[in-house]
Amino acid sequence: MVGYIWAFLIGIGIIYSLLSGNISIINESILSNANDALKLILDLLPIIVLWTGILKIAEVSGLLDKFANFLNPILCRLFPDVPKDNKALGYISSNIAANMLGLGSAATPAGLKAMNELQKINPQKDTASTPMITFLVLNTAGVTLIPTTILALRVAYNSASPGEIILPAIMATACSSIAGVTLDYFIRKRK
Repeated sequence: MVGYIWAFLIGIGIIYSLLSGNISIINESILSNANDALKLILDLLPIIVLWTGILKIAEVSGLLDKFANFLNPILCRLFPDVPKDNKALGYISSNIAANMLGLGSAATPAGLKAMNELQKINPQKDTASTPMITFLVLNTAGVTLIPTTILALRVAYNSASPGEIILPAIMATACSSIAGVTLDYFIRKRK
């Protein structure tokens, strides 16, 4: 659906430029924006690869399992309907770890696997279960300790002080996580 919306907007832009006689602007924009996009990807790629590699090393070394064991009491309270030995809790903790490092792209596979495991224990297959909703809230509003993607963008665009975003990011994501989990808890209790 989003692809159709983008195609519609691009089509409208091209038609408007043809009618207004500004087709040269479209050509310049396509060429310069494609170059800018490639440069941005090449600037971000090393940082994403580095942190994804660190996350993989943490997984292979067992650090993620230790982190999952550390989070297990908290996750069992947040997800009381999920059995304690379910794989979903491990995937949820991996997702949280990746999000804490600011790696949304590395967190996505663990998040999809967690949702798949949560769907397996969902009694109503056509409706999101309470644990699925809680995980979505936690994933969306998760605490970020190292906002690597934002740091990479700030470095790519020559920020004078790219690291000054770290403390505000921690504070903002902590507030959003607390608010999201609290709201989820109260809504769950009302039902």
